[in-house]
Amino acid sequence: MKKSSFVALLMGTVSGVLFALGMCMALLPEWNAFWEGVIFGGIGMILGVVTVLVWCKMEKIKLPKMSGKNVLRTIYTIAALLILGAGMCMCLVWEMFVWGTLVGLLGIVMLIALIPMIKGIK
Repeated sequence: MKKSSFVALLMGTVSGVLFALGMCMALLPEWNAFWEGVIFGGIGMILGVVTVLVWCKMEKIKLPKMSGKNVLRTIYTIAALLILGAGMCMCLVWEMFVWGTLVGLLGIVMLIALIPMIKGIK
């Protein structure tokens, strides 16, 4: 494993854990830690951006350009993740297992469709 990959793995794991813990703190009323959760989640998001910047610098890779195509891909990705998350909520919180499974599968298919959308089909 290259040094840059290892550093990105560690930083990405820490940022993901901080973000997830922050979201749990903010969204679970039993924990009574909304503002602390917002702070932890924000730190996790900032560390995630820093992770990408550090990895790009170590790999000597330029950041992707902000084109219309990349903005639309980002919006599509966010929509697919929200659909997947809604399906999970439908199953786990609202106990709508059949519809939740179908909505979650739609989100997964949308995320899988990102691969040909970004890499193309040859």
